[in-house]
Amino acid sequence: MSCSNCIKFDRLKGNIVYIVVGLGNPGKEYAATRHNIGFIFLDYLVEKLGLAFKGTKWQAETVKDLSWGYPVLFVKPQTYMNRSGAAIRAIADFYQVDPSRIIVIHDDLDLPLGRARIMTNRGAGGHNGIRSLIEHLGGNDFVRIRVGIGRPDNTAKVSDFVLSRFAQEEAGKMREEFNRLETGLRLIMEEGLSAAMNRINPE
Repeated sequence: MSCSNCIKFDRLKGNIVYIVVGLGNPGKEYAATRHNIGFIFLDYLVEKLGLAFKGTKWQAETVKDLSWGYPVLFVKPQTYMNRSGAAIRAIADFYQVDPSRIIVIHDDLDLPLGRARIMTNRGAGGHNGIRSLIEHLGGNDFVRIRVGIGRPDNTAKVSDFVLSRFAQEEAGKMREEFNRLETGLRLIMEEGLSAAMNRINPE
């Protein structure tokens, strides 16, 4: 990050406009699993922007950025999936960010690999991380980017499937999808939610 950006952040302390959250579980055993697609995407994006995550007092790794013209805070909660909401609520309160300006990237079993959907004002749909966010934020006004990870043929093995790692060919497909996810994020900030949904959801 350039020094000019550092100076701007010094002048904008506490003035974060968007919080972008990737959901996942901390620890090497979960690092490359399907359930951690939110972490994987943010790691990809932050590295692309030339930044690096750091630990914080909120049980989350964060990094600030101005590359897209808005003060954005990227966040990876380190509380484990089912307690993600506690960390995000603390961060949102500190920076005084409304839930409608929180964007959450998470895995979704009901979408095929390589597909994504942008949505808001929906229920948890069985996702423990989203359920925690709804509970701690007091509603579902935040924006969600659901990233498809596919579903196993044997539904009895869903828990094993979400904690499995992507095959090599699947990882390649996900890297291609990350370019679209980045486009979706930027559209949400630059043109609004409807424009982002019209661009990403039909594909």
